[in-house]
Amino acid sequence: MTRKEELLEATYRYVLEHGLTQLSLRPLAAAIGSSPRVLVFLFGSKEGLVRAVLARARTDELAALDHVRASGDAATIGLTTAVECLWAWLATPDHRPVLTLWAESYARSLVEPGGVWGDFAAATVHDWLALLADCQPARERHSADGSARRTLALAVLRGALLDLLATGDHKRVSAAIAHQLPLLRPASRTGPLPSA
Repeated sequence: MTRKEELLEATYRYVLEHGLTQLSLRPLAAAIGSSPRVLVFLFGSKEGLVRAVLARARTDELAALDHVRASGDAATIGLTTAVECLWAWLATPDHRPVLTLWAESYARSLVEPGGVWGDFAAATVHDWLALLADCQPARERHSADGSARRTLALAVLRGALLDLLATGDHKRVSAAIAHQLPLLRPASRTGPLPSA
């Protein structure tokens, strides 16, 4: 591992504990055994370091999505099973720091779309919708109804996650997820689904 990679990992661990919004190079550098000058040299600027941390956080997010893909042929999993698998990962207490960072970064991306946070929120939506689409059979995936169901699935997961992060009420929020699962199942049809 290069020194830059080591410092990025140390910065990522620091940010998971302290957040990213008020990140200041001096306290960060002191905490990770470096200096502001070294960090700026390696990452180009504080903004460059923030971009690198966001990319590192996205790696963890994509690993969660890969966890669902690894549980079998994506198209045979189905949307409801994918949501159950994703919620199990999201609700695991060990993942709380990275998910809090995700929520912080998502919100900052909406408030500062032209800033260093850039398209973090939009990229996250795309990543999750792509996974959910992969978990739908092709006939469902390419229909307007299938698109609406995976959008609902994402909205439910995102809302439940924010609620869980705010309240820690795992039992209540998980019950709400279970209550929504029937809405994600395709209606029984004999004819072709309409195209999206």
